[in-house]
Amino acid sequence: MSLLKVNNLGVQFTTNDGIVSAVNGVSFDLEKGQTLGIVGESGSGKSQTVLAMMGLLARNGKTSGEAVYNGKNLLTMSPSELNRIRGDRVSMIFQDPMTSLNPYLTVERQMTEVLELHKGMTRREAKKRAIELLEAVRIPEAARRVDMYPHEFSGGMRQRVMIAMALLCEPEVLIADEPTTALDVTVQAQILTLLKDLQRDFGTSIIMITHDLGVVAGLCEKVMVMYGGRVMEYGTADEIFYQPSHPYTIGLLGALPRLDHDGSELVSIPGNPPNMARMPKGCPFSERCAHASDRCVNELPPLAASALNPHILRACHKPAAELVNEAREVAHV
Repeated sequence: MSLLKVNNLGVQFTTNDGIVSAVNGVSFDLEKGQTLGIVGESGSGKSQTVLAMMGLLARNGKTSGEAVYNGKNLLTMSPSELNRIRGDRVSMIFQDPMTSLNPYLTVERQMTEVLELHKGMTRREAKKRAIELLEAVRIPEAARRVDMYPHEFSGGMRQRVMIAMALLCEPEVLIADEPTTALDVTVQAQILTLLKDLQRDFGTSIIMITHDLGVVAGLCEKVMVMYGGRVMEYGTADEIFYQPSHPYTIGLLGALPRLDHDGSELVSIPGNPPNMARMPKGCPFSERCAHASDRCVNELPPLAASALNPHILRACHKPAAELVNEAREVAHV
């Protein structure tokens, strides 16, 4: 049974330019102890998908569909019901730790507040637990540094603090919204290793939001590729990496640098992401796709099992068999 089941999730924003459909009919399952990677360019709807589940949309946002956690729909919960779950059973690591941490409060106060609210601990008990979690995320001299302010930590250390805060109540689901984007590659590798170790120790299910397929390859069991607020391809990481069957996924994999190519230029996907307020009638990727036909421009493809691999879901009119050679070219990046 799925720990979290999202069904036909939609997110719309009312703006001065009209209705913006940021997420359209997204569905996925998350099982206990599993890691799901949500991949796509900026503006593809990755973050809005999870913010909708957490009840953290902007005031002009509206949701539809279901996000069922332990039998209860998160989208229809009252703010008080959500507050009992957020930070306790479902936690989130935000993209920028410097803007997510309160600069006026010490790390100790920001961490102990969570435990006092959700676990009923005393300030002393909560501080002891906070220090234990800071040590678990490998912050040196945690007992001394817990009383420091966020600006006294480096970027990598602030991200570790955010991870420790998210794990304070040992949540069942941890959502990580591009937690390594602002970090250098060495610190990025340390954070990913840390997440894998913590998942092993706590049994936490993780949703990893990223535009970096290298991060997905090292951490995730399942992958959902998004574009224009829709799911383009969905399957296990091995299947997506070695048998990609959607032109957008193939384009993303082809844009990665390869050790077996000595070319000086990286391949890129031409064009720009669609305007979410004026989405194309058909496939959202049709304007940038080298394989697009009139049908792609005029008819939205359903998300259905690939004829070559029934375990991969894809939203494309182009038969998967006709993309085999192109897919093989990028399969071993």
